Amino acid sequence: MGLFDGLIGNATEADVKTVEKTLKLIVAEGESIEKAFELSKDLMVFSNKRLLFINKQGVTGKKVEYLSIPYRSITLFSIQTAGTFDLEAELLIWIAGNENPIAKQFRKDDSIFDVQRALATYIL
Repeated sequence: MGLFDGLIGNATEADVKTVEKTLKLIVAEGESIEKAFELSKDLMVFSNKRLLFINKQGVTGKKVEYLSIPYRSITLFSIQTAGTFDLEAELLIWIAGNENPIAKQFRKDDSIFDVQRALATYIL
């Protein structure tokens, strides 16, 4: 993934083995990483039990937030594709008990469909 792609939110599929090594302290017993996408310096990880958002903060990325969402808690999700003059597409995920969705921005390409397909596979 090029620097420019990362800055504007191009999601690319990440190597599952590398992600497993990175998340060895986070993954529960009996849980396996099945699919992952890099989005800028962040990760969106699909395990057999939950969706994880790994958000690296700051310039160095040493401060990391791990947001864990059990699939059963996701009540709704949608994608909004980019139009003719739009530069980005958007993924929205609603979690039970939260009024506002989690929003992730994507570049105007087909990568948002790959993420949506993975989300549909694990939730439906």
